Amino acid sequence: MIAEGSILFGIFFVALFLNVPIGISLGLAAGAATLAVKGTISPLIITALSTLDQKFTLTAIPFFILSAAFLGSGGTARRIVQFAIAAVGHFRGGMAMAGVFACMMFASLSGSSPATVAAVGSLSIDGMKKAGYPKSFAAGVICNAGTLGILIPPSIVMVVYAAATDESVGRMFLAGVVPGLLAGLALMAGIWWRARHLDIVWLKWAGWRAVLVSGRDAFFGLLLIVVILAGIYRGFFTPTEAAAFAAVYGYVVAVFVYREIGPLKNTAWREPGEGPGRATARAVAGSVLWLLPAIFHREVRQVLFDGGRLSLVVMFIIFNAIMFSHVLTDARIPRRSARSFQRRA
Repeated sequence: MIAEGSILFGIFFVALFLNVPIGISLGLAAGAATLAVKGTISPLIITALSTLDQKFTLTAIPFFILSAAFLGSGGTARRIVQFAIAAVGHFRGGMAMAGVFACMMFASLSGSSPATVAAVGSLSIDGMKKAGYPKSFAAGVICNAGTLGILIPPSIVMVVYAAATDESVGRMFLAGVVPGLLAGLALMAGIWWRARHLDIVWLKWAGWRAVLVSGRDAFFGLLLIVVILAGIYRGFFTPTEAAAFAAVYGYVVAVFVYREIGPLKNTAWREPGEGPGRATARAVAGSVLWLLPAIFHREVRQVLFDGGRLSLVVMFIIFNAIMFSHVLTDARIPRRSARSFQRRA
């Protein structure tokens, strides 16, 4: 057992030192340790596959990733950033605060910190640089704000933890609301304090009309936040069902509502001189006609490909982490470590 643990950690840390990706490092270490002690890795793979098959909640991960891909590519992220700027951009350090606020809102849509940084980061960092913020400060703000995706529900990390520990995903989400909001507010307070010593320009208060107009533009993104959280906490659907709904919702909003990707891209909801009734009938007819065929459009297929690729990467890491965890348990390393600490205490 000691030899198995030595091989496990030895290969794992050597692989990390050689810049081997974390998922491959975990699997390589677990496979090598098992092969050295038992002479075969087949039981380890079968056990990991069986464990993965029993974790139904993990199916929420690909759906949340796909939802984030559609919302990020379909204009929702940009509209959320604009709403955040209208709401808090007039404070000292307002552009940076708006970036944090936008990250908090998008995190509650995507459940993913990397997706939040990717969707909101480029828009917010460019805005901060134009307002006179140092590039390092702007990047640091978004990198820190992006981590709020771990806390603010729905969170992919919470789904993984709940699956590994057999905890309730809904209770995990509920426990993350207050800490996530407090972390975001604390980050905004730190930005306000730091902004006093920066030579930057902050926006004038544009009025409640600007907030309402930008909120109307971002309505469908903000609505999804309410639907997901209320649906989970009221028991209308499970977190996995909420993730599936978010993926379909993101597709519909990106392709048929905001129309920034897909076959209806650059197609106006209402043509010049067209009456409201005719415009509504044409929009509904076009949406129904393209509802399924739009999936095969080049831009939509690219979003599906990107979401699927990221899902495979995440699930690959989880699978190898399960194998690594099984070898740890089989070698009784946690129990031996606990006994060692107890003796020292």
